[in-house]
Amino acid sequence: MPFPIEYMAERAPSPGEPIALRAAALASELKAHDIVVLDLRGVTDMTDFFVIASGTSDTHVRAIAEHVQAGLKTTGVSTNMTEGLTQGRWALLDYADCVVHVFHPTLRQFYQLERLWGDATPVPLDREITQGVR
Repeated sequence: MPFPIEYMAERAPSPGEPIALRAAALASELKAHDIVVLDLRGVTDMTDFFVIASGTSDTHVRAIAEHVQAGLKTTGVSTNMTEGLTQGRWALLDYADCVVHVFHPTLRQFYQLERLWGDATPVPLDREITQGVR
């Protein structure tokens, strides 16, 4: 997934970038909806990237998060912390340089992380990833 030259010229490399892109692709494989990757460098020191995606039900949210976690683990990337996997309303996977959020649509609308982190730079993704493979 190549980035536009303008995006690459403005940003220094981060170990979170390939994690974020792979997490977005893995979420898409399980038909997550409205996938967004936000570049938080320069906005916060907490993490470099957020991946935000939605499932259609609690079960779907859990399945997406577990698929992302398992898929990244096969490449040697393990979470530092997970939250919400058993409930399935909002699963959080913390990879230090990248944090993956998988929401039930109601909670995503309530918390509006994209709006809360409005100063972050959206990372361009292939259309198939952002809309979920259907």
